[in-house]
Amino acid sequence: MALPLSYVTVVALEQAIAAPLATRHLADLGARVIKVERPGSGDFARHYDTAAGGLCSHFAWANRSKESITLDLKSDGGKEVLARLLEGADVFVQNLAPGAVERLGFGDERLRADYPELIVCHVSGYGADGPYRDKKAYDLLIQAETGVVSVTGSEEAPAKSGIPVADIAGGMYAYSSILAALLQRERDGGGCVLQVSLFDGLCDWMGFPAYFALGGERLPRTGANHPSIAPYGPYAVGDGRTILLSIQNQREWEQLCTEVLALPELAGDDRFSDNMRRVQNRAALRAEIESVFAGMTASEVAERMERGKIAYAALRELEEFWAHPQLAARGRVAEVESPVGPLPAMLPATTSESWPARFEAIPDTGEHTRALLEELGYGSEAIEGFERDDVV
Repeated sequence: MALPLSYVTVVALEQAIAAPLATRHLADLGARVIKVERPGSGDFARHYDTAAGGLCSHFAWANRSKESITLDLKSDGGKEVLARLLEGADVFVQNLAPGAVERLGFGDERLRADYPELIVCHVSGYGADGPYRDKKAYDLLIQAETGVVSVTGSEEAPAKSGIPVADIAGGMYAYSSILAALLQRERDGGGCVLQVSLFDGLCDWMGFPAYFALGGERLPRTGANHPSIAPYGPYAVGDGRTILLSIQNQREWEQLCTEVLALPELAGDDRFSDNMRRVQNRAALRAEIESVFAGMTASEVAERMERGKIAYAALRELEEFWAHPQLAARGRVAEVESPVGPLPAMLPATTSESWPARFEAIPDTGEHTRALLEELGYGSEAIEGFERDDVV
């Protein structure tokens, strides 16, 4: 059964997270993704850590089902090979430093002239223009500039998101924009140039706090608690676990008091009579709830929550992730080959009856260089020359 993008070839001059994540999603849908890396060291994201059995956790996440070729793009030979790769490409993705791809001789003017059907996607930190255009841009810096850090953490200390949300936002907007451009090309013909920035992506995700600020107030930092609803957050349980619960309306509040806490009188307490008062008296409310939970185990609390039809969740530690019962029950964890052996991998978030999930190997640096050069028509003598001159 053919995957939806099995007819698409992507050449990716990519590094770090945002662009590789975008192209990995394209690969999940069947696109052939050719990842261009530096000779020797490769994508610098290979070296952030060795947590995934000797492979970098970031790299393992964002680079399955790709082919890797190493090219010195400052050399004439490397530029020649890239030009040949682009002749057979449908999509070109790059997230080098601002101006770098132009200095290499692959600016938009040349790409439009030489490859009129090519979809070009530039992924940058702050966008193609404006005063921040040339600033270095990493995930945490974008989180800070967009205000994400200012609304995350506690009143005592702001915090970054635990996952690289700026990179993910940029990557997902690049992915969806490339899909749209492929549809447009099929309908109208011709390629296009897409500009995606991490800053713009995360600004879009800041919609609710940004609109909240129009009222003249700062969204409070409340840790894992909801800033404007209570009780909605984590509560300690007697066995050392933590349960998060979420009350959305007055009826649920009364059910919590009667069915879970067994304190029906609490529902009529003036301090907690409506959501606004519960937020104002959050500390007292926490004390009441945790005094009951202190004599219970997490499973006992969960039983009562189920009985009372109250929304709740267990606060799971990271080491519990791969063994989550919902993942196991639905067969959501597969296996992918890598340079360090098989690794677990999450199935794509979307499942379809029409095509299977794709799980091809995470490539080693330059693993497919020779095969790709041969495919482009280079003979043994030319390839050996490239190797001798450190072009590949």
